[in-house]
Amino acid sequence: MGTLYLVRHGQASFGAADYDQLSPRGQQQALRLGQYWRERGQRFDAVLCGTLRRHEQTLVGIREGLGQPLPALALPELNEYDSQALIQAIHPMPLPHPSTPELYRQHFRLLCDALAQWMAGTISPQGMPSWQDFCAGVHGALERVRQQHGGQQVLLVSSGGPISAAMGLVLSTPAEVTIALNMRIRNSAVTEFSISPKRLMLQTFNDLAHLEGPQYADWVTHA
Repeated sequence: MGTLYLVRHGQASFGAADYDQLSPRGQQQALRLGQYWRERGQRFDAVLCGTLRRHEQTLVGIREGLGQPLPALALPELNEYDSQALIQAIHPMPLPHPSTPELYRQHFRLLCDALAQWMAGTISPQGMPSWQDFCAGVHGALERVRQQHGGQQVLLVSSGGPISAAMGLVLSTPAEVTIALNMRIRNSAVTEFSISPKRLMLQTFNDLAHLEGPQYADWVTHA
């Protein structure tokens, strides 16, 4: 069987004017993941990547650490949902800057509530597809892998939303579980699916083996 490695982007710039930009720590996480794979002789037969800047920057770091060119197929279907549009659909007033732990928690409480309503079809955030269409895009990417890359090693760089949607599709999880999985996926974490002719099957979830060791204790991030 082949293996699909789904990687969430490195730490982005939560709370900044432009979230879609890796932080210095996010760049380090991506580079370290590539180095970890190089140490273990990992090679990839195909690469799929979302088109957001944080996806592309994460792939750049992995390439550098791995020492391989990794030409990638860019797929907008692997892009993240618009968290600001989701929150504004249920909380139109601007939120204060998340400069304290409580404001940070408030942001994600609202996001989880908005995700649940979006999945249920209760809200239609401006500029966003329906949840069903969002999942259909992720399903299409997974089917591309299953049909075209059986027996191969495939890298997919994306975000927590598409990766948790992929988990939901493979495991048939209810909406509340998909949201919970989404909120737990860490930056640069690796989730593995085995690729068979008939289906994809979960092997590992949210793994940070590349950040094991005391020197990386403060490299584990979620946003």
